[in-house]
Amino acid sequence: MENSARQATRLDAIHGRYDPWLLFVSIALACTGVVMVGSASLGVAATHEVDAFYFLTRHLVFLGVGLGMAFWLMRTELKTIEQHNQWLLLVCIVLLLLVFVPVIGKQVNGAKRWINLGPVGFQAVEAVKLLYIVWLASYLKRFSEDISATWGAMLKPIGVAVVLVGLLLMQPDFGSSSLLLAITAGMLVLGGVNMPRMFGPVLIGLPILAVIAIAEPYRVIRLTSFMNPWSDPFGTGYQLTNALMAVGRGEWLGVGLGASVQKLSYLPEAHTDFIMAVIAEEFGFAGVCAVVGMYALLTGRALWIGLKCVEMRRHFSGYVAFGIALWMGLQSFVSIGVNLGLLPTKGLTLPMISSGGSSVLMSCAALAVLLRVSYELDRAQRQVARLRGEAAQAPGGSGGVPATSNPLPSAAAASAARSEAARGTSRLRERVEPSLGRSA
Repeated sequence: MENSARQATRLDAIHGRYDPWLLFVSIALACTGVVMVGSASLGVAATHEVDAFYFLTRHLVFLGVGLGMAFWLMRTELKTIEQHNQWLLLVCIVLLLLVFVPVIGKQVNGAKRWINLGPVGFQAVEAVKLLYIVWLASYLKRFSEDISATWGAMLKPIGVAVVLVGLLLMQPDFGSSSLLLAITAGMLVLGGVNMPRMFGPVLIGLPILAVIAIAEPYRVIRLTSFMNPWSDPFGTGYQLTNALMAVGRGEWLGVGLGASVQKLSYLPEAHTDFIMAVIAEEFGFAGVCAVVGMYALLTGRALWIGLKCVEMRRHFSGYVAFGIALWMGLQSFVSIGVNLGLLPTKGLTLPMISSGGSSVLMSCAALAVLLRVSYELDRAQRQVARLRGEAAQAPGGSGGVPATSNPLPSAAAASAARSEAARGTSRLRERVEPSLGRSA
């Protein structure tokens, strides 16, 4: 008993390390956001007749609050978050309903997407993205065996997503609705869903989305105008034509920080939705490649960490990493594509770079949870390595004593190693590992 207590103490004393690549790219994106919001918002501030650094100051305040929240989440055990997964789903629904409550809900540009918090507004869907990912990760961990074998287990998260999307479309918010459905599909595939069975909901859902997209005239205009914005440069194509002029003016190396012309009241939403066009104008092709590279590094590293977690049977952590990777990767892809004229205009910000209190807060929270995943993965790897090292040095290990002479220490250490690696999985039955999208 004393040896077991000493071993437990040693394992508890082992700490993990936050992934340096994730930490680096998170800081780099935050710094890029501060610089570009300060540059891109000058013309917007003049239009709104406020102080030149009003939007930069506001961005820094939200970033500061987000960093405080991130510090707290980075020190919170993931098992503590997982324990509240059912409440998180309820919070998602409540948040999306609050926007329709008079006084509490706030309407901006004809859309009811904001919760009134006095001097500031909070966009509910930004919190819903993270909370829903945590809930879905917990669901996939608990029902991974059923997800790949039964219709009911697969359709339940799809049904939840449909409910949330329905509430989003009532606001209306088609961009976030599409993003939420894409995250759901991606996490189900990575969680091991049977691929032929997945085709049914997809084939049914795509026509429905197409009908919803063309049901409103303004959506039809958005879907068609990006293909030839120059046909109406002062009307439906105004945003995109000015964005494309900014991109073209940047050429290879840009015109220099602060020297953008399009941000001076020509390019709408220069500090939020179209901040990538300002980056292209001021830093050129090189700047665009640098930003794309940062998001590629963030997404790729998050997917790699998620895969390592699944390999160590830390399924909840792995699925959370997958979900955040899909969120950051898809949203940045759409935002950059819109700015370059490759996709129809959508109201999706560039995570950690665009100005916007709700987006900045929840992006900080998401990256903090991702860093916590990397911390606990590294800690588990160190603990397993310690146990394996002790097993190798124990009698019956590699010390020259026959393995049959005293197998108990080695077996106990191996059992402890398996237990740590499988923390968070069911102890009631043997787990069937997810296929990560491979057909059964």
